[in-house]
Order: sequence, then C-alpha cells, then structure tokens
Amino acid sequence: MKSCDVLREAADQIGVKALAAKLHLSAALVYKWCQESPREDPTASGARNPLDRIKEIYDATHDRRVINWICNQAGGFFVENPDVEPGRREEHVLATTQRVVSQFGKMLGDVSRSIENDGLIKPDEAEDIRQSWEQLKSTAAQFVVACERGFYDEPDEKPK
Repeated sequence: MKSCDVLREAADQIGVKALAAKLHLSAALVYKWCQESPREDPTASGARNPLDRIKEIYDATHDRRVINWICNQAGGFFVENPDVEPGRREEHVLATTQRVVSQFGKMLGDVSRSIENDGLIKPDEAEDIRQSWEQLKSTAAQFVVACERGFYDEPDEKPK
C-alpha cells in the first residue's frame, strides 16, 4: 500500500479538516499528502508526506530506533522479517535460541545492575532495560514468525 493511501484512509477516519486542525496545518496540505507524490509519478499533484519522510530518514540512517520509536508511540514494537537461508535451518534454530537466551540474560543483568547499589531503577537505567527488552522481543518474535511461516517444518535436504 502506498503512503498516500495509508494517510488517506487514516484521515478519512476523522476527516481531513479535523486532522489538519489537530496538526495546525492547512486542509489543502493534508489533502496533498493524501495524493500520490510527484516522486512516484511525475504527473501527480500530491506532496511528499510525513510517512515518506520517515522512510527517507530510515533509508538514510538505517537506524531502527526511528521505526521503533514510531511503533512504541503506537503501543507496539517493530519486528524485522526473519532472514533464514535455505539449507541452514537447523543452525538458525540453534543460533536464534541461543541469542534469545543471551539477550534475556543481558536484560536480567541490566535489572540486577540497576538495583544492586540502591534498590532503585532510575530513568537512565530504565532506558537501558527498555533497550535490552526491545532487542529480546524482536529476536524472539523473529523466531516465532519463522516458525509460523514454516521455515522449520521440514528437515533440510542432505547433500548426496
């Protein structure tokens, strides 16, 4: 789905004028965002919208924290699609399981370090715990998605 379509459907839920008013922008600009961008079609009359710009920031930096922040603001988290090479499923299962356990241990270590001196978890320590938790959730979710997609439902073929 194109970003302009996503924005159009989202704006339709409350109305373009209401969305524009909440954003302190003109309705004309929001209408432009809901049209195809000139980058996608030189004859289009739309304007690059915030979703396109966020994608450009990510494409330029490859920093997942940008995407994670957006997801966190929506009450969720980003899960990258798994990359499983055919013929290496067994290695992947073991490596992923070990990574999940290791990351869980790191998160527990962050919690322990936070409370060992004063019994408290301060905001900067909570941020470290959050980052460990986000990494753990992502790795575990990748594994579950790979299972759901059937990456491990048949044995690897052995070379003859």
